[in-house]
Amino acid sequence: MNDIPETFWLSVEQFNQQQFYDCHDTLEAIWIEAETSDKNFYQGILQVAVALYHLRNHNWRGAVTLMGEGINRLRHYQPEHHTIDVEAFLDETIALLQQLQQAGPEAVAAIAQRLETPDPDRPLAPLPQLATVPPAA
Repeated sequence: MNDIPETFWLSVEQFNQQQFYDCHDTLEAIWIEAETSDKNFYQGILQVAVALYHLRNHNWRGAVTLMGEGINRLRHYQPEHHTIDVEAFLDETIALLQQLQQAGPEAVAAIAQRLETPDPDRPLAPLPQLATVPPAA
């Protein structure tokens, strides 16, 4: 397995802190230099980050399109890759994508607002998080 660049962990932190544009920039630099076997992994996470950036900006089409593309790129890295729990990340991303698709473009502003300020009476799928898999015992 190829070594993962140290800057990847910065992108994980940026993603989980919802700094999606910064995460995109960090991952893009890694993706350009990555081994062929890892390119789709980095690009998939990058696309989900950009999708969430679009969601925040009420761009439903950009959010749905890039989320779908990111999901497709990451599918063959399940259940984990470079200690990232890809399966859990995909589950969370797919749940959010399904909610966006069902709600449609006219509801994107309301969904973005509910992600920022959750409403317990109208729960949404949480924003995806990049988590690591504990080492095998």
